[in-house]
Amino acid sequence: MTDSALIGGADQVPSPAPPPVPTDRAAILVAAGILLSRVSGIIREAVLSRWLGASNIAADAFAISLQIPKMLQNLLGEGALSASFIPVYSSVVDRDPRAARRLAGAVFGLLAALVGTIVLVLMFAARPIVGIIVRGAGDTRADLIAELVRTMAPGIGFIVFAAWCLGILNAHRDFFLSYVAPMLWNIAIITAILIWTTQTNDSIELARAGAWGVFLGGVAQFAVQLPRVLRIAGPITPSLDRTGGELREVVRRFIPGVAGRGVVTLGTFTDIALASFLAVGAVAVLTKAQILYMMPISVFAVSIAAADLPELSRETADASAATERVRTAIDRVSLFVVFSAIAFVFGGRSLVGALFEGGQFTSDDTVAVWLTLAVFSLGLLASALSRVFQTASFAQGDVAGPAKIALARLVVAAVVGFCLMFPADRYQVVDGLVRQSNDVAFGPLSESIREQSNSHRLGAVGLAAGGAIAAWLEFALLGRRLHRTTTALGIWAALRRLIPATFAAGIAVAGLAAALNGLPPLLAAPLVIGPPGLLYMVVAKRCGNMTADAL
Repeated sequence: MTDSALIGGADQVPSPAPPPVPTDRAAILVAAGILLSRVSGIIREAVLSRWLGASNIAADAFAISLQIPKMLQNLLGEGALSASFIPVYSSVVDRDPRAARRLAGAVFGLLAALVGTIVLVLMFAARPIVGIIVRGAGDTRADLIAELVRTMAPGIGFIVFAAWCLGILNAHRDFFLSYVAPMLWNIAIITAILIWTTQTNDSIELARAGAWGVFLGGVAQFAVQLPRVLRIAGPITPSLDRTGGELREVVRRFIPGVAGRGVVTLGTFTDIALASFLAVGAVAVLTKAQILYMMPISVFAVSIAAADLPELSRETADASAATERVRTAIDRVSLFVVFSAIAFVFGGRSLVGALFEGGQFTSDDTVAVWLTLAVFSLGLLASALSRVFQTASFAQGDVAGPAKIALARLVVAAVVGFCLMFPADRYQVVDGLVRQSNDVAFGPLSESIREQSNSHRLGAVGLAAGGAIAAWLEFALLGRRLHRTTTALGIWAALRRLIPATFAAGIAVAGLAAALNGLPPLLAAPLVIGPPGLLYMVVAKRCGNMTADAL
C-alpha cells in the first residue's frame, strides 16, 4: 500500500488494537445503540403517522417507496457484509493491520461500484420498476411511489457505506457509534417533515419532504462514522484490486450472503407485490407493525449476535467455548423476547395507540396495526433465536446453508400469506370493532374499492400470519443444521424455565388490558406493560433464568 490514501491522510496512524471487549459489555453497547436508534425510529413513525396517517395513498406510497431502494441495504449492507467482511477482517487485523486496510479499501471499492450502478438504475428506471413490483396499485399511487424512489435511492446507497463502517468498527471492538448512527437518519426524516408542516398539511407534499429526509439522513449516517473508522483503522485507499487472498475469501462468503439477503429482499418485494392487491394502507400497516416487531429482535437478538460474531469467529477452534457462548445468547434472548411477544399480543392495542394514535392516525388504524402486530408476534421468538443461529453459522463459515433456509421461509410465507390475505381483506375495522364487509373470497377486491382511503381493511393480518408460520420453519431448520456441528444448545431447557413467568405475565397483561380499555392509550400502556413486566422478571429469576438472576 502507498503512503497516501483517498480516505484519511498519510500522517494518520491507526490506533493500537484494543484488548478483547467482554461479550456482556459489547452486547450492552450494541443494545444501547440499537435501542436509541429504534426509539428514534418509533418517534419517526409517530411523526409520519400523525401527518400521513396509515390508510391513505400518501402513507402507503411512502412506505412502499422506502422499501424499494432499501434493497441496497438488504442486499449489500448489514447481514451480507457482516457475514463476509467482519470474520475475515477480524482475523487479518490482529496480525497485519496494513493488509487489513488494503482489504477494507478493496471492499469499499467493490461496494461503491455495485451501489453506484444500482442507484442509477433506480433513479432512471423508477417508474417501470414500480410498475413491475406493485402491479396492483392504481396509476396515481404508482406515480407517487416512483417519484419518491428517485429521491430516496441515493440516500439508501450511503447507508450501505455506513454498513462498511460498521464492519470495521465491530472488528475493532468499537460497538456503540455504528449502531446509534441510524438515529441521524430518523432525525433527518422527522426534521424534514416538521419543517414542511409549517408550509402545508397536504399529506402528499409531506411525503415528498420525508423522501428528502431519507436522502439527507443516509448521507449523515455514513459521514458521522467515517472519521472514527479512519482514526481506528488508519488511512484507507478505495480500490478495485481483486488480487488479495483475503478479498477473495470475503467475496466467497459475500456471494452466498448476498444470495441469502437477496432472499430477504425478495421476501420484502413479495410482500409489497401481494399487498398492492390489497386495500390502500396495507403496506403502511405492515410497516408500523414490523417496526414494533423488530424492536426486541434488534435490541436483544441482533445486539447479542453482533457482539458475539467477532469472538465466535476467533473461537472456531474451540467448540466448547463457542457452544457455551451460543447457549448464553439463547438464554438472554429468550428472556426478553418472550415477554415482548406477550406484550404485543395482549397489550398491543394500548401500546400502538400510545405511540401512533393522533392526527391522521385514527383509533381504527390502531386496531388494524395491533392485530397485524399480534399475529406477527406469534413467530417473534422463532425469529429472534434464528438470528442467534445464523450468527453461529456465519462464524463457522456456513453462509450458504442459512441462505437456503431463508429461501424456504420466503416460499412458505408467500404461499400462506397469499392464501390468507384476500379473505382477511374482506374484514375491516369500524369504530374499533372488526366487521365482515364483503363475502369471503380468495381473490382481490375491485380496484375501485382497493384504492379507497381510510377503509381500515385487514389484509395485512393474512400476510403477517404467513410470516409467523414461516419463522418457526426457519427456526427448526437452522437449529437442526447447527446441531450437526455443535453439542446440545439447551434451547428447550431455557424455554421450560420461562413457562411459569410466561403464564403469569400473560394473564396479568390480558387482565390489565381489559380492565383499562377505557383509558387513553398513553395512560393505559405503561400500566398494562409495566407491572406485568416486573412480575415476569421476578418469576423468571425464581425459576432459574440466568439473565434474570443477573439483573
